Amino acid sequence: METLDIGDAQLALLGGMILVPWLLLGLIGIHLSRQIALGMLRMTLQLALVGVYLKALFALNNPWLNGLWIFVMLVVADLSILRRAGLRRRSFFVSTLSAVTLSVLFSAAYLILLIIKPPLFYDARYLVPLTGMILGNCLQGNVIALERFYTSLRKNQNDYLTYLTLGATRWEAVQPFLREAIMASINPTLASMATMGLVSLPGMMTGQILGGGNPAVAVKYQIAIMLCIFTSATLAAILNLMLSLNIAFDDYDILRDDISF
Repeated sequence: METLDIGDAQLALLGGMILVPWLLLGLIGIHLSRQIALGMLRMTLQLALVGVYLKALFALNNPWLNGLWIFVMLVVADLSILRRAGLRRRSFFVSTLSAVTLSVLFSAAYLILLIIKPPLFYDARYLVPLTGMILGNCLQGNVIALERFYTSLRKNQNDYLTYLTLGATRWEAVQPFLREAIMASINPTLASMATMGLVSLPGMMTGQILGGGNPAVAVKYQIAIMLCIFTSATLAAILNLMLSLNIAFDDYDILRDDISF
């Protein structure tokens, strides 16, 4: 059974639905017309371009092209994490990219090579969407972890300095802030896992069912991807914070002022 297509006219009609929240936001004094319009435009253009590119990528199914696309996704995610966390790219680019790449590739390789086992391990039909789903969720978790950790540390700098004065090492003094940041980053994924199927039907499972797939198989894929998302998001948050510690402090274990923008 093929998925019913959505025509261009119907898609434009769907865009009119956004007028409802736009009007409500305006009535309560929140004026986001420019941001909403820009967000819709960027989303439409980006998805249209990705749709064209993915069609070609799936047709060619070249391992180098697939790998290059994954690398581009990782770099864009890295830049987005640092921008949204308010940290300088020149300082944290390599550490964040390393943490996210190791975590995402570990989960994706585990899922594809050991669990799904497609005939071609680089098959774009599995590699690109599965890695993209893991990376997208990993991105959100890392933004929360970095932003929460450095904001909390700067706000409670006296507490941190007190720990150092009492003889704690830098690693020991940042532990309360580290635990708080990691918990904040993984809580949304934990909540999503606990309510999945009861509160919402996840996107991957819904997509497979709409595409005519077997619901039982769709459930298995959804469980697999959620376990990979939780693993990669947790690993990336911990690795990212640990690697950033060597950059964010000076030789006297004082948090540097020039790490944020």
